[in-house]
Amino acid sequence: MGSTSLVFTFVIAFPFLLFIFQSDSISAYDSDYGRVNKDSKLVSQKVNLSVYYEALNPSCASFIVKNLARIFDNGLNTIVNLRLIPWGNAFLNKSTNAIVCQNGLDECELNTLQACTINVMRDVNKHFALIYCFEFLVIEGRYKEWRTCFSSLGLNQKPVLDCIGSVNGTKLEQGYAIETAQLNPPHTFVPWVVVNNQSIGKDYNNFTVYACMAYKGDSVPVACQ
Repeated sequence: MGSTSLVFTFVIAFPFLLFIFQSDSISAYDSDYGRVNKDSKLVSQKVNLSVYYEALNPSCASFIVKNLARIFDNGLNTIVNLRLIPWGNAFLNKSTNAIVCQNGLDECELNTLQACTINVMRDVNKHFALIYCFEFLVIEGRYKEWRTCFSSLGLNQKPVLDCIGSVNGTKLEQGYAIETAQLNPPHTFVPWVVVNNQSIGKDYNNFTVYACMAYKGDSVPVACQ
């Protein structure tokens, strides 16, 4: 799994994700250092891009690291509301009331880790940088080293760990379970990508095309040109 090409991808992309994470607070201000008032019309024109996945699925990890991460490089992130839903093919055992994940207990723990990451770090730049790191380690077969992602990004892991160790982590996953179960049509594999409430099925690697077609605004990013 630890191929030269994957390592090269990480070397190139990870510093970029670190950059967008660190510079996010600066971009929120104009040249006079005053808070920018976001245009509500531009916000309403954004395309909803939802990714339903599970943490230890190889296809999901590859999609997030090799495909989805590109939106921060080609400007697509400026026109989409990216939503990550870490549940996938997990289900609730009604007799024991326990969550069962397709790839075992480790995946359940990593799903909750990522749910808590998204909940604690609301900014998409921040939580995606962490999830990118987690999923890169999945590809490398080193997912149990996920704590190193916090140190690599200079982030405090305590708020996320507190979430995992509380009922809040379970509630987040239960919410994702309900949302995933309500997909129409129901998902039949992962990753399951939905653009403005429309599934794109097996063509998920071409999500950029669908997002660009759905976008009705004027600020067209490089990805759509």
